[in-house]
Amino acid sequence: MPQGARNGEPDNARIVLGLLESVERDGAQSQRRLASDLGIALGLVNVYLKRCVKKGLLKIGQVPPRRYAYYLTPHGFAEKSRLTVEYLSTSFSFFRRARDDCSSVLKAAHARGWNRIALIGISDLAEVATICALEQGTTIAAVVDSKSESTRFVGTPVVNSLAAVPGGFDALVVTDLQATRESVQHVVDQFDADRVLVPALLGIRLGRTTESAP
Repeated sequence: MPQGARNGEPDNARIVLGLLESVERDGAQSQRRLASDLGIALGLVNVYLKRCVKKGLLKIGQVPPRRYAYYLTPHGFAEKSRLTVEYLSTSFSFFRRARDDCSSVLKAAHARGWNRIALIGISDLAEVATICALEQGTTIAAVVDSKSESTRFVGTPVVNSLAAVPGGFDALVVTDLQATRESVQHVVDQFDADRVLVPALLGIRLGRTTESAP
């Protein structure tokens, strides 16, 4: 699912959908396994299970030895279908917007002779930017992400600083969906602001200080 989901309703819907899908596959799996599959804390799994039972999305059955299994109710199946459609609609909308915005900034870079680009932040947006770069013949030199332990992303090197980008770069494209403002400010402080490109969907414009677009 898109990594742009923030705290609040979108993230809540993501967790509920993932939980319902996991229970449908295996309602007898442990809460620890559910937590691992969903990428959330064990205690949070328990909270969401109780909430789904209270809403009538799940029912509880007992399986030996002294274990519990969860099952989707008819209401739970209906809610899973609704959330799936909602998620797909949001995902396709995000992909179309991301593709248009990434194509635009990469074309602008190419027009200025900047053909080696470093991306700032691993995300779904970075994946879209990589695809657009491949289509346009632009080189993605690396993805810069100080928090990632990966060494490659979509076939591209992952490094933890601008100085570590192999072969250097001509310009930067910000693709961080989690801490966008901080990432923009950080690279502007280190690099020529004129060569820092921000896709429009991120809602950040560059000036003396970074600010949200109106």
